[in-house]
Amino acid sequence: MTKETQRSVPSVSVSYARTGNSTKSNELGMRPMQERAYEKRGEQYLLIKSPPASGKSRALMFIALDKLHKQGLKQAIIVVPEKAIGASFHDVPLSRFGFWADWTIEPKWNLCNAPGSDNGGKVKSVGTFLESDDDVLVCTHATFRFAVDEYGVEAFDNRLIAVDEFHHVSANPDNRLGQHLGEFIARDKVHIVAMTGSYFRGDAEPVLMPHDEAKFDTVTYTYYEQLNGYQYLKTLDIGYFFYSGSYSDDILEVLDPDQKTIIHIPSVQSRESTKDKIKEVEHIIEELGEWQCTDPATGFQLVKTPEGRVLRIADLVDDDSSKRDKISAALKDPAQKDNRNHVDIIIALGMAKEGFDWIWCEHALTVGYRSSLTEIVQIIGRATRDAEGKARARFTNLIAEPDASEDAVTEAVNDTLKAIAASLLMEQVLAPRFNFTPKNPNSGPIEGYDYGEGGYDPDKCNVGFDEESGQFQIEIKGLAEPKSKEAERICQEDLNEVITAFVQDKTAIEQGLFNEEIVPEELTQVRMGKIIKDRYPELDDADREAVRQHAIAALNLTQKAKEIAVEGDNQERANTALIDGVRKYAMDVRELDIDLIDRINPFGEAYAILAKTMSEQSLKQVAAIIAGKRVNLSIEEARELARRALKFKQERGRAPSITSADAWEKRMAEGVAFLARATAEAKNG
Repeated sequence: MTKETQRSVPSVSVSYARTGNSTKSNELGMRPMQERAYEKRGEQYLLIKSPPASGKSRALMFIALDKLHKQGLKQAIIVVPEKAIGASFHDVPLSRFGFWADWTIEPKWNLCNAPGSDNGGKVKSVGTFLESDDDVLVCTHATFRFAVDEYGVEAFDNRLIAVDEFHHVSANPDNRLGQHLGEFIARDKVHIVAMTGSYFRGDAEPVLMPHDEAKFDTVTYTYYEQLNGYQYLKTLDIGYFFYSGSYSDDILEVLDPDQKTIIHIPSVQSRESTKDKIKEVEHIIEELGEWQCTDPATGFQLVKTPEGRVLRIADLVDDDSSKRDKISAALKDPAQKDNRNHVDIIIALGMAKEGFDWIWCEHALTVGYRSSLTEIVQIIGRATRDAEGKARARFTNLIAEPDASEDAVTEAVNDTLKAIAASLLMEQVLAPRFNFTPKNPNSGPIEGYDYGEGGYDPDKCNVGFDEESGQFQIEIKGLAEPKSKEAERICQEDLNEVITAFVQDKTAIEQGLFNEEIVPEELTQVRMGKIIKDRYPELDDADREAVRQHAIAALNLTQKAKEIAVEGDNQERANTALIDGVRKYAMDVRELDIDLIDRINPFGEAYAILAKTMSEQSLKQVAAIIAGKRVNLSIEEARELARRALKFKQERGRAPSITSADAWEKRMAEGVAFLARATAEAKNG
């Protein structure tokens, strides 16, 4: 594959309108996301879902000041995952921008700056703070966990607990922070503000138990709103690329030295690693050019490219802590924040991810699969800052192609599937928000939505779009509506979390990509139905079906729109390609109904992109491995097929036929037959 062809196949390319709205402030100095969060400042439990760089830290300052001065709370405790993020809560003169108070914190109460371990003097400091008359304390998740263990949840009564990067929490009993939050909510004597840029967890575990989550009021600010409202950044490309041999030999195929880049080299345990991270960094530097010297002021490596340009490279991989601390300090130097030429390339392993702020980053290049989708979203967030002169940004995941040895092939296949899952999820995260309504005789246009050239047509299923809020309003014939408050909340707030669980389902993605015989409804109805049943056991069957239909509609309409956008490839209309794609698909079909959406394989377009980026030999090898894993029907799946068969019989007055030419009807009949056999065998012992 040539350098040019490899560079030209991103799996996702999304363009935005650059309205400038997300960076404008109101009379109180609040940007749109902050204003939206502040409107909910009176809520006891508030969850803010908002992308990196949207201003969550400052949103919390506004809310915390109101809770301390106007709602009678005694103190605010801000809990961050790592010490570096504590810097986000330093003093800010908010009154200079129109707010009624300034944000100040006594230096001794920012425990992220204090020396020592999390489980030592810092815990005592939390105890001293709780006894004091001071307002605000900042500490790490770890310090807070130890402090709650030490003093008990009741010691924090009548205080605000604000948890930054909330996706680190989990409902798993082994997650102490999650356990503590459950105890705080059960006691009901604190206020909680939780903030996250990626609410789903990469391990697909729930962040909170559903009964706890139901108590939170949610503020959602989407990636679409954030990026569409930027001044400079217009296009974001996300792609996975495959290489053979050593990645450091091929890295210049995807690394453009003229772009400001963060390279995350693979973890030493991963398949992509050579097991010598220092040599890998040296090799990357050699590929880029001729080493000149180390800058004595910053510790950056100066490297001359063949074209004669000197690159400034920050190496955060070196284990020498004195060298690394010097480089780290140079990267954080506030005097250089607006200097585009301060550094060109940052090479890291465990650093420069969550909370790392370098607005000039144009390319986040990650070698090897990252086990957590959350980590990928955080890495992509490093490149999605808005900065003057930065019109395009990209994320590239460089993955080793499968090789001949069976063990390595199986591992490589798993990594490939995970990379595709991450890509599918990012498409969903970056798309406008979907609101679905059933089409019926009473349907009509909704104010603020643009229904395309001909306007709203009462005889068709319509697609409306509100550019300001980045929301679709889509009418679907036969769509089930959620009945309970919880199902309604899931359809409004949690569809991406449902889709995350679905695209991470190994059986679904394997069969959807590589089984040519797969009946799409087995994925969209049976597999997705099982995921929703497992995830939301408290919902009744009707609500589960409503959630399933909303989630599969959101995923499949994005996939169809992408397919149309890729085919069209009209640069002039790039910023409306996805919107046009959804509208065109809805117009091209006679009726946009849920049965039609269920008949789309959610992984079809992903396979087309995979076929462009992977060599034919490797693709065949992967397909052969998946084909070797013939999936047998389980009792649970047979029951689901039997339920669908019953619905089929109620609608058509006959049972599905096992000899039908329609693949889905035949599959339902097979499910009924399988269940009958299993029941008969159980009776006969």
